[in-house]
Amino acid sequence: MSKKVVVIGAGFAGISAATHLAHEGFEVTVLEKNEIAGGRARIFKAEGFVYDMGPSWYWMPDVFESYFQKFGKKPSDYYDLVRLSPSYRVVFNENDYLDVPANLDEFKAMLESLEKGSAAQLDKFLAQAAYKYKVGINDLVYKPSRSIFEFADMRLLLALFRMDVFTSIHKHIRRFFKHPKIIQLMEFPILFLGALPENTPALYSLMNYADIGLGTWYPMGGMHKVIEGMEQLAKEKGVKFLYQQEVKSIEVFKNKAKKVITQETEYEADILVGGADYHHIESRLLVPEFRSYSDNYWESRTLAPSCLIFYLGLNKKLENTLHHTLFFDVDFMKHAKEIYTTPRWPTEPLFYVSIPSKTDPSVAPEGCENMFILIPVAHTLEDSEAIREKYYNIVMDRFEKLTKQNIRDAVVFKRSYAHKDFIADYHAFKGNAYGLANTLLQTAVLKPSLKSKKVDNLFYTGQLTVPGPGVPPSLISGQVVAREVVKEFGKI
Repeated sequence: MSKKVVVIGAGFAGISAATHLAHEGFEVTVLEKNEIAGGRARIFKAEGFVYDMGPSWYWMPDVFESYFQKFGKKPSDYYDLVRLSPSYRVVFNENDYLDVPANLDEFKAMLESLEKGSAAQLDKFLAQAAYKYKVGINDLVYKPSRSIFEFADMRLLLALFRMDVFTSIHKHIRRFFKHPKIIQLMEFPILFLGALPENTPALYSLMNYADIGLGTWYPMGGMHKVIEGMEQLAKEKGVKFLYQQEVKSIEVFKNKAKKVITQETEYEADILVGGADYHHIESRLLVPEFRSYSDNYWESRTLAPSCLIFYLGLNKKLENTLHHTLFFDVDFMKHAKEIYTTPRWPTEPLFYVSIPSKTDPSVAPEGCENMFILIPVAHTLEDSEAIREKYYNIVMDRFEKLTKQNIRDAVVFKRSYAHKDFIADYHAFKGNAYGLANTLLQTAVLKPSLKSKKVDNLFYTGQLTVPGPGVPPSLISGQVVAREVVKEFGKI
């Protein structure tokens, strides 16, 4: 008889874990608090616009290909993928921006125009980054990180010396490049990892390889099309999804989770996988004696940022914009320190704008534009409508000035989203948006374990455990935890 698995949460990690376990013969039920799958990658529709609520960058396409290939499928079986060219725009000031080419030779030429010799330096930088990506994404992130001895393999130990784990990305980038625009371009992927570049291991130059070497892509219809494809595949494997089923408690008997209790009913489980917020499951769903980590432990964790998001619908098409645009017209380090070092609402925020209707007419009415503005901010800040409106006007003033057009008068739909919403919708610890920071002291075995220390059949997956935050790591996290369940409970 198949063992029953209950997965809490239908985000990327939860669906991934559920699908892998169903593929191995387990009877899997996914309980989701919200009305649709996706977690932070949900969508909502309003006045003819379709909005991705969270992830908007499709990087590391090989991870998605590998995911679907495990089940004899490919991404194109579920959604249409296009590569963006240019990949994105970086705005430094009025009439001063870079459109980042998708073509590597064109990218090198762009760097060379800024700093003589930088094209050759890029070859060296990317060669190292590609190695880190190959080892990091293909080997290290698939480790369950339950013991330091998992990394005792001599090949991996030798590889670690080449991974620049103990060098900061700040120093590493400056070994190759001097021009401030190139440095900002190389450091931008680090902004969401949860620490200043000075405190982020140079291992994460693998993100630069993902950006420059593998490209920026877009699934037509939006990022939620990936979730829809994963959900469809999971159902093909027999996974049962139940929505608007918020888990209220977990009943434990003799160190084993026996029942998952929602507001409506109870679900028996032989195995439980927590794909919701790890801290919430520990601190709210389990009684104290079955918690693996203390309140002091959680308070000592370094979290990645939260964010303030504006979803806008415009009744006209915009000029001087691309699908993805990063606005670096203010001091990068000042904003970063106001996220990580002295947490506060930023004095002059960097911000990011996504306009998917530039690529995909299906997400907005004809002649209209679908726009998403994101400001990375510290977690645990006061979150009020007045503060949100203040920052809306700050970024719109700059956006209109830098793109030389009136935008506010064209807004026909507007919704904001920040700390209070992350907590209400996802029980996000301290209102964070991206999980734990990827610092050296929160890497691999130093992250919260994917297996409960107190409940024998309780496992965790997602951005607060291994391998870490982001869509590709979440896909991998689900696979890793499923493999651990199979090891302990046997293949059906």
